[in-house]
Amino acid sequence: MSNKDIVVDVKNASKIYANGFCALDNINLQIKKGEIYALLGANGAGKTTLISSICGILPLSKGSISVCGFDNKKEYKLAREKIGLVPQELTLGMWDSVIHSVEFSRGLFNKSKNDEYLEFILKKLSLWDKKDTYINRLSGGMKRRVLIAKALAHEPEILFLDEPSAGVDVELRVDMWNFIKELNKQGVSIILTTHYIEEAELMADNIGVINKGRLILQESKNSLLKRFGSTQSIFSIKSNSNLNNIIKSINTKNDVNLKISNEGQIIYSHTNDDNKIQSLLNAFVAEGLEITDIHTKKAKLEDIFIDLINNRNKNL
Repeated sequence: MSNKDIVVDVKNASKIYANGFCALDNINLQIKKGEIYALLGANGAGKTTLISSICGILPLSKGSISVCGFDNKKEYKLAREKIGLVPQELTLGMWDSVIHSVEFSRGLFNKSKNDEYLEFILKKLSLWDKKDTYINRLSGGMKRRVLIAKALAHEPEILFLDEPSAGVDVELRVDMWNFIKELNKQGVSIILTTHYIEEAELMADNIGVINKGRLILQESKNSLLKRFGSTQSIFSIKSNSNLNNIIKSINTKNDVNLKISNEGQIIYSHTNDDNKIQSLLNAFVAEGLEITDIHTKKAKLEDIFIDLINNRNKNL
């Protein structure tokens, strides 16, 4: 990967506060031009701290960050103009109109007037009919979309979205993500944090997991799902009073770990290329179990994320 392909380069970044709290612990992160990168972590894991550091809002205790080749400390203005930031908190002038607020954000970066572009982004975010409305009269979801419009007003190359779907209803959320996909196709790099992990699974090319200030995993979404994901084969059976003993016997004989759900179903977790399904079916028949239904369930990114965080926290 050439340096030209890297839009964000974080090296050995740490943030330690005066009280000794370590918010970021030796983070190394590279984000490629044109990718959608999802940063996942529990509340307080360090997601917002990392984004604030990349955007130059929060100084590091040690380490360095470059944005599109510009050091975000020594060349702050050049680095910052490459970035559009949608913060988690609603930071808006409540007595301002939507259109004036967005125009003001564009002017902050000395961009020439471009009414057509601002109209385009406001329409894409379903805000055009509210352009003359004071922000204090908007719903929480609309205020969130105004933040996105303001972040895009100066036509940045990188868009940071810190919990962009918070308070946005489902229909408008879909429209918003479609627009973000469209921006990405035009070459805008997207870095997002979200509590809606199904959105990260739908949108992201690459995933980073941060836990207690440490970046514990970075991997492509597809590779992550393949490496950690499993398939569950779920067998519904007719009631059997001796089911627990039967399952223990089958587990021992077949070197598997079948479990019984609260609904009395038999659950077998395995890889996609597992070849034991037929032998298990034969074992069920031999034990007198009558199968009424079989279906499969593939692991989702949310399942993998929860397992990673839980396992890592147990080891800390």
